[in-house]
Amino acid sequence: MPFCTFEGIEGSGKSTQAARFAARFGARALLTREPGGTELGRGVRELLLTKHPHPVAAAAESLLFFADRAQHVSERLRPALAAGQVVICDRYVESSLAYQGYGRGLDLDALQRIAAFATGGLRPDLILLLDLPVEAGLSRARSRAGGPDRLEAEDVAFHERVRAGYHAMAAADPARWRVVDATGGEDEVAARVAAAAGEWPR
Repeated sequence: MPFCTFEGIEGSGKSTQAARFAARFGARALLTREPGGTELGRGVRELLLTKHPHPVAAAAESLLFFADRAQHVSERLRPALAAGQVVICDRYVESSLAYQGYGRGLDLDALQRIAAFATGGLRPDLILLLDLPVEAGLSRARSRAGGPDRLEAEDVAFHERVRAGYHAMAAADPARWRVVDATGGEDEVAARVAAAAGEWPR
């Protein structure tokens, strides 16, 4: 099942590299993202990333991400895979584990159970983690037009926990994960992504 996801901290270049990677497969590829890969999801994305005058409860944040994901899996991911497409997704379950689990401190086992329910057990066979130091990623993210979104505006300690969480997950499942150095220019990183992916999908 050719399903690949791109993960990483803010400013790691996931979206750019996911698009470049998907272009390798031409019309065979579905390039999509979370949150916001469906019409319903676009509304959820706005809720999640817009700064609010009052704090958003960590559990509420997590459940919104999984609501988006459940719709995305049902409406786009499973139909594309059933049709024989190569699916490339910018963020998936591991983002929730990294951000709401390691970053916010929510129970990882509970998040895994919610993930299984929301996705029906759909898992990627390749996870590409674009990795770079937190300060470098935040510098990139916060320099974008429009300023930082709600998650990008979190403090450095939060993002360090997220990055550490990604590394813990990658270390625990090396058959599925590939850690890619995301420092340097776009072409350099794209070459590293291609090397990490190898002959995927087989």
